[in-house]
Amino acid sequence: MIPDLKRLIDLLSKEKGIERESIVDALEVAVLTAARKKLGQDLDLEAQYNDEAGEVEVFQFKTVVDKVVNPALQISIDDAHRELDEDAELGDSLGIKLDTSSFGRIAVQTAKQIIIQRVKDAERDNIYEEYKDRKGDLINGFVQRFEGGNIIVNLGRAEGVIPAAEQIHRGAFKRGERIRAYIYDVKRQTKGSQILLSRTHPYFVKTLFEIEVPEIAEGMIEIVGVAREPGNRSKIAVRSHDKDIDPVGACVGMRGSRVQSVVQELRGEKIDIVPYSDDPVSYVCSALSPAKVNTVLVDEDNRIMDVIVPDDQLSLAIGKSGQNVRLAARLTGWKIDVKSQAKAEAEAEDIRSLMKLPGIDEDTAELLYEKGLKSIVAVASAPPEGLSSILGKSDDEVSALIEAANRFIENNTESEEIDEVS
Repeated sequence: MIPDLKRLIDLLSKEKGIERESIVDALEVAVLTAARKKLGQDLDLEAQYNDEAGEVEVFQFKTVVDKVVNPALQISIDDAHRELDEDAELGDSLGIKLDTSSFGRIAVQTAKQIIIQRVKDAERDNIYEEYKDRKGDLINGFVQRFEGGNIIVNLGRAEGVIPAAEQIHRGAFKRGERIRAYIYDVKRQTKGSQILLSRTHPYFVKTLFEIEVPEIAEGMIEIVGVAREPGNRSKIAVRSHDKDIDPVGACVGMRGSRVQSVVQELRGEKIDIVPYSDDPVSYVCSALSPAKVNTVLVDEDNRIMDVIVPDDQLSLAIGKSGQNVRLAARLTGWKIDVKSQAKAEAEAEDIRSLMKLPGIDEDTAELLYEKGLKSIVAVASAPPEGLSSILGKSDDEVSALIEAANRFIENNTESEEIDEVS
């Protein structure tokens, strides 16, 4: 039926990496399907591969009965004795080998289609098994084509996909160009395994440094955290497990060679390397680099830090469109509020002024300031219900506070007028 079938099975198994049993099973299904199409769906048929003969044999089974009602499924005991088995008994199921030449061509075509599908399924499974444990790896490939904004990457035996959302927009690639990406997921799908790649993932930066800095790969330096705005800027925090190794210096490299290799791969993305510290204040100050910090006020409960910087360092600390402070906050896990020294002093003066009112301590004054009531004049003109809601005080207490604010304003106005007359 199929010339040199045994050799063909062995060849397919070796070249495509498919289990021999899977190919044999596909052939048996194909031949059985062809036999049913040719001979009828109601027959009791069975296909078996004969390895010695190198062919798929088809058998039709009939039950031995005393009186035949359905010739397709039954055979009389007399005919069974005469034609098949002289020892046959009632109820036996006897197999009759069929001539496959009449449906051999159909079987070949069906077998071809089934085997092609089995090959695809096997390749899909093999690719999935090969890549499923490689999540988090860096991989090299070549840009094969572009589909709907996605980059299809040739990885050799498989294809990877860089979705549009995982691309650095200014980092355009051309077909055939070498490309490096981070494997962030591997999925098994009906159309084949999908290897999802990224050039925007924070760990893409991390894995690049692991390649460029041997001390990281050897475990002497650890990358504790990464915060990234792809294509623009990244911050990485590093610490050393060897007191003799400077983690920042090791990552920068001689004359900046190591960090520049990473920057080049990221098409010019800026990278800040900061030393990690178990002390949150030191860590946040380092994360705000290159800005210098004067004072830090810590709110442990809400994980907020008020960072006060010299006036000429404010724009540097905040960064373009708030990028520097935003990345520092993401890296450290603290909410960071950056203020200039002049603004901090002005706020402190306003809070001290509010504390001149009776019953207003420092915490209450800070609460009023945060809610926008930054002066005694603002308190005096505040609606009672709003003030009551902020302070959690009764109407009488709020009214007394507003009265006190008005008296303070009047007294200070009179004092100013006396000063002017004198």
